[in-house]
Amino acid sequence: MKNAIIPGRQDRETCFSVQKLLKGSMLNLTKLLNANDQPHPPDNARYAGRCFNVSQNGVRPVVVWNCTSACNLHCRHCYAAAGAPQHDEMSTYEAEAFIDDLAAFEIPVLLFSGGEPLMREDIFYLISHAASLGIRPVISTNGTLICQKTAQRIKQSGAAYVGISMDGSEEVNDAFRGRQGAYTAALKGTKNCLASGQKVGWRFTISRYTLPQLEHMFELVKQEGIPRLCLYHLVTSGRGASISDSQLSPGQTRETMDWIIEKTIQLKEQAFNTEVLTVDNHTDGVFFFFKMRDKDPEKAESVYRLLKNQGGNRSGIGLADVDWSGNVHPDQFTQSINLGNVREQYFSDIWTNASHIVLQQLRNRKNLLKGKCARCKWVELCNGNLRARAYHEYGDFWAPDPGCYLSEEEICVGT
Repeated sequence: MKNAIIPGRQDRETCFSVQKLLKGSMLNLTKLLNANDQPHPPDNARYAGRCFNVSQNGVRPVVVWNCTSACNLHCRHCYAAAGAPQHDEMSTYEAEAFIDDLAAFEIPVLLFSGGEPLMREDIFYLISHAASLGIRPVISTNGTLICQKTAQRIKQSGAAYVGISMDGSEEVNDAFRGRQGAYTAALKGTKNCLASGQKVGWRFTISRYTLPQLEHMFELVKQEGIPRLCLYHLVTSGRGASISDSQLSPGQTRETMDWIIEKTIQLKEQAFNTEVLTVDNHTDGVFFFFKMRDKDPEKAESVYRLLKNQGGNRSGIGLADVDWSGNVHPDQFTQSINLGNVREQYFSDIWTNASHIVLQQLRNRKNLLKGKCARCKWVELCNGNLRARAYHEYGDFWAPDPGCYLSEEEICVGT
């Protein structure tokens, strides 16, 4: 295995800090509200591309690792269709070698996902191994297995952040997550993380089923002192395909985003420190820009520059997925597209393979986009949005993203 190239502490801290505004498929609405404030040096570094540029052949992506297919819940929308453990999951030795290569490639963030990552017996060792090599380890979990001892072990292992799934009130959450008691256990898990000093936040999936719970979530965030709320747009891959009718209409999404932006502004005005992010739909960035253009033109200019420098959707560019068998994908929602396997090749070699047609296309996708996306004047802000959603809806990877909720008039009017 290659010798790990470990960035200096100052460089690592810069890389960790500069991803907080926009990364992968996330938009930090709270920080965008401060867009015309004087940025700190790490923000400047982030938007100069410091933490993601590797060479002309590729970038250093945030890597999502579905480290196990095992899960103790049965969530309706699970893109990985997790449940029973698979026989071909990567061993501890293979996982350690994989993480060594990620460090040598200077990957900034490794997101331990699943299934339920806490069901891997070696999870704390692997998290601490990643942290020791300068990678920022993050955990995506349903939170139900986080007792006080587990929360302490997570903290001690060096995890930078824990994202816990929470989809509304007890009745709705438990039905959506497929197990009675999931809400109570996840809430306890969150409190255990907070008590241990572990940074933690909630992840809420926006669907017709859960939409009435948004008000409850914002109130609960204030009540419990949760530092981050990530609001995910539903992507109908994996088990989520069975609830495709739960996606919001464009009109519903616009109304919802209007409401979310106003709630985020209220949190700021009320001096709550909770960050609000939206995930998996870069139309949100364009819509936010429109809102700021009406409210505060000077701030809108700053928002536009930040969105343009970030470049929209980063699947296959600044975001990658590796499943439990070692297969590499452009993101966690396109697991039907296999770029290679880390048991056979270094991840770094797979990611910088300039001859791979899918990576070439994703990194130069604008001329491949069709329909509404091809006509849109805002493509430099969203980069064609989430290709997985177009594929699952139309069977065409370059079809317009059905998650875009801009009107025909809006997409035809540039800056």
